[in-house]
Amino acid sequence: MKTIDVAQIVPVVKKLCIDANYYVTAEVLAKARASLKNEKSETGREILAMMLENYELAAQLQMPLCQDTGVAVVFVELGQDVHLTGGDFNQAIDEGVRQGYTEGYLRKAIVTDPVVNRKNTGDNTPAIIYTEIVPGDSLKITVAPKGGGSENMSQVKMMNVSGGLDSVKDYIVDCVKIAGGRPCPPVIVGVGLGGDFEQAALLAKKALLRPLDEKNPDPFWAEVEQELLERINRLGIGPQGLGGSTTAWAVSILHRPCHIASMPVAVNLDCHCHRHETYIF
Repeated sequence: MKTIDVAQIVPVVKKLCIDANYYVTAEVLAKARASLKNEKSETGREILAMMLENYELAAQLQMPLCQDTGVAVVFVELGQDVHLTGGDFNQAIDEGVRQGYTEGYLRKAIVTDPVVNRKNTGDNTPAIIYTEIVPGDSLKITVAPKGGGSENMSQVKMMNVSGGLDSVKDYIVDCVKIAGGRPCPPVIVGVGLGGDFEQAALLAKKALLRPLDEKNPDPFWAEVEQELLERINRLGIGPQGLGGSTTAWAVSILHRPCHIASMPVAVNLDCHCHRHETYIF
């Protein structure tokens, strides 16, 4: 059994928050460079070139990629043979977020009450934490800052079972079409199918963590993802919504069994920065 003092988690989460907001991943850089080469729209190419310059400057100057540094969404895979000691695990994550957003000069975006008293908490806490118990003795923490622009364009729908796959595909494409330029395309489209109302939404967000060039392990759903990606890129929304052939970089689907009377579908869009960083203890 591995023992981890929760005090070790604080500096890790702090660094993950800062790094996710300062640096894009190698896969995002590769997608942007390939899109710049293949984009059919002149305006689209100009936008992609500016995005690449922004990535470079953010890294060089140690500044956020975007002024919206997002809510801190934290995915945890906790090995069942790990023993956490020294305090409250969730509080340690929140302290890491607090330090990361303060010392990294990241904009704080969390308000105390969603409707009435929308007062800023001042430190971007509480984080949104999802913990999954898994076999083994490792602890994996992924911080995925999520901006309001892309998050506000996400949708969940309890669809009519009789509509079948065609209705699901049409709904996913329509979600991207309705979103237009607001989620800051090129987007990554996370899709959750099945489960129930809330699990479909969680699946859609977790789907965003799959590597951009990694195909769905199920050949059938891999084909569906490719078809959806092609349809979405034919919409003409383009980089930042200003027109072009690059509207999405990937479509990623996760699915689970569901009730016989239900067909939940969730779509969670991520902006071109596609921010996330992982650490494994």
